[in-house]
Amino acid sequence: MLVTAFTLILMCAPTHAATVLILGDSLSAGYGMSEDQGWVQLLRNELPQNNIVNGSVSGETTAGGLRRLPNLLESSQPDLVVIELGGNDGLRGFPPNQLKLNLTKIIEISTAHGAKVLLTEIMVPPNYGPRYSKSFTQTYHQLAEEYNIKLIPFFMQKIATDTNLMQRDGIHPNEQAQASITQWMLPWITQELSD
Repeated sequence: MLVTAFTLILMCAPTHAATVLILGDSLSAGYGMSEDQGWVQLLRNELPQNNIVNGSVSGETTAGGLRRLPNLLESSQPDLVVIELGGNDGLRGFPPNQLKLNLTKIIEISTAHGAKVLLTEIMVPPNYGPRYSKSFTQTYHQLAEEYNIKLIPFFMQKIATDTNLMQRDGIHPNEQAQASITQWMLPWITQELSD
């Protein structure tokens, strides 16, 4: 109820039409469902006055997102870049320092292009070991602090433990989870656009 009320207050605040680029992987690309069922499309429905560009690709790593970023920035000219990348880096066991280097470049290129940046926290499954898991997630907190950007808590934390909200692979959220993801992301994005 509080989140909904907060969201309504933010949505009523005067804002200009803005372009938001979602730079993500399968969690934002709507893997396993039609595009109009994914949370990014639901976000478009919530923010019809803004241009929401989904630059997400299933299987994407931070390195892949970094390679695609310049063209996405040029074509969309975003006011805000929401970075939802790193899950595939973690699943492949890539070292956290490589993750940090790629995310650092993504942040710097986005801000140099004149866009604000929101970073989404990513966590890896606990079976990767506590040392790797902690180091991996801390990377996002370090970057948020170093670049003074807001860090969105990982939207899959509660969803991943609910089998009713997950696809059979146990990795991807299903159609029923998409509205929850949208409501999780919406106030962060709306607040950033209104600042």
